[in-house]
Amino acid sequence: MKARLTVFLLMSVFLGFGQNSSDLKAHYEAYYKAMKSQGDVNGVISALTHLNVIAPSKQRRDTLAFVYANNNQHIQALNTIGIEKNEADSDLAVQVKAISLKAINQPKRALEQFEILNKRSPNAYLAYELADLKIQTGDNQGAMADIESGLSEVQDGMTYAFYERQQPYEVSLRAALLHLKGLVQYNMDHGNIETAIATIDQALALEPNFNLASLSKQALESRKGSGEKKE
Repeated sequence: MKARLTVFLLMSVFLGFGQNSSDLKAHYEAYYKAMKSQGDVNGVISALTHLNVIAPSKQRRDTLAFVYANNNQHIQALNTIGIEKNEADSDLAVQVKAISLKAINQPKRALEQFEILNKRSPNAYLAYELADLKIQTGDNQGAMADIESGLSEVQDGMTYAFYERQQPYEVSLRAALLHLKGLVQYNMDHGNIETAIATIDQALALEPNFNLASLSKQALESRKGSGEKKE
């Protein structure tokens, strides 16, 4: 009799837990929809976090990481999704890792993720990101190859945003790629500053208010004026 009572009590506990878990899942699913419709990012994060605890899923985890990254909470995004290179990751997961690793100044790790994205669906935007990261990691030849690829694929209307000033601004992606090309030309041949400046001038002809390109041109002209010699 005592054994039967113990089994009955255990069954009651498990059944109650299952019902409560199901109720909680339904509650947080409804909460998630409400927070999403209201544009409450913190509420969305809270709801997804609870749902990941109650009913873990790769898709939900990737979505939570994306919400963190989109809210500039890149450390939280990476803590959620990890930093490892994984060819089996969803496109969303790889995108989050790439953007967040770049944001926290991890160019080598970010480059790995952007390379995965580029293998899956190459485009001019990814070519820019790859070139930018390769410049940072010292692979100028690889960067030039990506720049030329990007210039061959770029279309009118494509833009790229820059944030080095207090007020962010956008320029055409073609101008952004030409700016990188000028930098790489200088990196590969310090004695040929004129060519680098001429390429950056092409970017400025497209986008006269391209602040970063203007700064790069000023820096190159300063080095030219100081009589920098070819290495």
